[in-house]
Amino acid sequence: MKKTALLIIDAQFDFCNPSGTLYVPGAEKDIERITRLIALDGEKIDGIFVTLDTHKVLDIAHPLFWEDRNGNSVAPFTLITAAAVKAGKWIPRYEKEYVLTYLETLEKQGEFKHFIWPEHCLVGSKGASLDDTLMESILAWTHRTGRDYTAISKGIHPLTEHFGVFKAQVPVENAPETALNQAFLAELAEFDRILIAGEARSHCVATSINQILKYATGLIPKIIVLSDCMSDVTNWGHLADPIFEDAKAKGMTFLNANSVSI
Repeated sequence: MKKTALLIIDAQFDFCNPSGTLYVPGAEKDIERITRLIALDGEKIDGIFVTLDTHKVLDIAHPLFWEDRNGNSVAPFTLITAAAVKAGKWIPRYEKEYVLTYLETLEKQGEFKHFIWPEHCLVGSKGASLDDTLMESILAWTHRTGRDYTAISKGIHPLTEHFGVFKAQVPVENAPETALNQAFLAELAEFDRILIAGEARSHCVATSINQILKYATGLIPKIIVLSDCMSDVTNWGHLADPIFEDAKAKGMTFLNANSVSI
């Protein structure tokens, strides 16, 4: 019998609830479809993994980390480039030399530009917790099956973005939590089929899938992306589209939740 894992990426209050600080439109419907899958096919799901975006207030991608020439904190959704930092338009309040190198490294990768986000998923906050409906669904699954879920935190290191669940965008020296999570990949490799859902399609889901394409090609034929269980940050869907097309071309499966046969 095939072993099935369900990987739910960053399905947290701040992303999934309209009151969240970085709400992803459509996420509540995604949660409904994920929880329906767990309710109907939970006995056939052998492991549930949830990832939790977790940040400090003074994070490299949060407003308070930065200031303009007048000493004002930078507004959310501001684009910060290495050139603008060198020109003195934006000034990091902490780790100035490191930050410039970080931005240059990020830009050379060509995957993401450095945008400032609203403070979100702050460690210990309501915003960082799993969506309530999803939590209830997973608890019911655990009580029904006797299988516990596994939670993986990411993003806690304040000096790097951590979109993908397996590795930070720019790993920090002597910070193993930012390096490629080989143990997590090995754990997923024990399953025959891995269903992927969560938020946001444009960022953390797409980057996670891209990391599988780069670092864990053996998982590719096992992956089923639940296309109707994820939504984009508004106007950012273009980030995910080429990654998803590449994944399809390389043999990854994309289905809606009600089309999955476990």
